[in-house]
Amino acid sequence: MRSNESSEDYLETILILGNRSSLVRAVDIAAEMGFKKPSVSVAMKNLRQKNLITVADNGDIRLTEEGHKIADKVYERHQLISSWLIMLGVQEKTALHDACRIEHIISEESFEALKKAVHELREQENAAKEKAVSEA
Repeated sequence: MRSNESSEDYLETILILGNRSSLVRAVDIAAEMGFKKPSVSVAMKNLRQKNLITVADNGDIRLTEEGHKIADKVYERHQLISSWLIMLGVQEKTALHDACRIEHIISEESFEALKKAVHELREQENAAKEKAVSEA
């Protein structure tokens, strides 16, 4: 795993945990990601040095504005890619795993094209459902 990829995974996890709970601690991140707390502590130090997170005296970890931008981008990619793979018939567990890898390497151009295609597919599915309901 590349350093940047690892940082993005940590930021995404902090975002997800922050949406679930008002307090995000290193131990929560370790549990969510399946890592040991010392590894998470090193990563948090690196993220803090890059000004991507802040850590309060009580251990509460928060994303900075820049950290939030990165986390939002990675999370959007993860959500869209995993839902697209599931739409294609990939099993959910596999789709989530693959999306976690793809989200870091896909270019902005390719992601925007994929996002447009998924949006169009969803519109087609919704139109087909509405037509089926109106014909019933």
